[in-house]
Amino acid sequence: MNKRINPAPCNDKASNEVKAVLRYLSELSGKGMITGQHTQTTVQKELRYIEEVTGKLPALCGFELLAYSPNINYGDASEACLIEVEENKNTLDNAWDWALYMRGLITFTWHWFSPFGSRDKGFYSEHTTFDASRAILGGTEEHKRLIADMDHMAELLKPFCEKSIPILWRPFHESEGDWFWWGAKGPEVAKQLYRMMYERYTVYHGLNNLIWVWNSPNPEGYVGDDVCDVISLDVYPPKHTHTDLDKEYMELTAITPANKLTALGEIGVVPSLPMLSETRIPWVWYMTWSNDFGASEEWTTKEELRRAYDHPYAVTLDKLPRLY
Repeated sequence: MNKRINPAPCNDKASNEVKAVLRYLSELSGKGMITGQHTQTTVQKELRYIEEVTGKLPALCGFELLAYSPNINYGDASEACLIEVEENKNTLDNAWDWALYMRGLITFTWHWFSPFGSRDKGFYSEHTTFDASRAILGGTEEHKRLIADMDHMAELLKPFCEKSIPILWRPFHESEGDWFWWGAKGPEVAKQLYRMMYERYTVYHGLNNLIWVWNSPNPEGYVGDDVCDVISLDVYPPKHTHTDLDKEYMELTAITPANKLTALGEIGVVPSLPMLSETRIPWVWYMTWSNDFGASEEWTTKEELRRAYDHPYAVTLDKLPRLY
């Protein structure tokens, strides 16, 4: 199960900090698991909850970038959408604090309001007329606006690059489904969107601090080993179901014969760290989702949360070595 993983980054110009993180993850694979928690507001109630219950913090913190989308249609948005955007503003400030002062790992999720044609929560395909299949074609208005949005986000990421802060970058997540506009036109289109971003960010913008995380178990849409450092999937088991997710691991690793690092990009419940310590399914991190998933007992009891964070197999913030 635990074959040796080549930690070399897919980007041959990747920073030394990226190389250090990938070396660490490859050495950790099958020997431990990084605890992670997504937060989508500046309040970060999930971190407070975890610390209150366990006395510890996760080694990896996830941050949401939806409010940084440059084309939010405020004039045609529900109250729920407006509240979500407002509460999400300034989350990059939290990311800076986590990276510079807490010295933890960071990962970004971008629920990207479409470049045009959206209303309400415009990252959902049902709320936009934006056609991703036209966006991969040079010369179209969709392509032009897609690149403009990519460039907008790249400028926000550049300061992290200048400070040599590595980012676990997980773009176009859950592209195996049709619920987001980037997956609505099928896996091949989503694959091309990702590869466009990879070239734009590595070649044009020189964002050599990004660790590229592919997030789909669909073999038809796999982006390729040459543009991906980590393969991951999102999974939401039934409430209070804590396992090693071995079936999901087998499904994910079937997308490529290469021995890639594997991660649980999103999960609704905390995995079973005691079980993982026995089976050694080599997930290198998990990231519990936000709100009730990560800040209540609705999905994971306090007892189970403590069991996970106290287990020797778990890498919490206090156990994370300084990597940058």
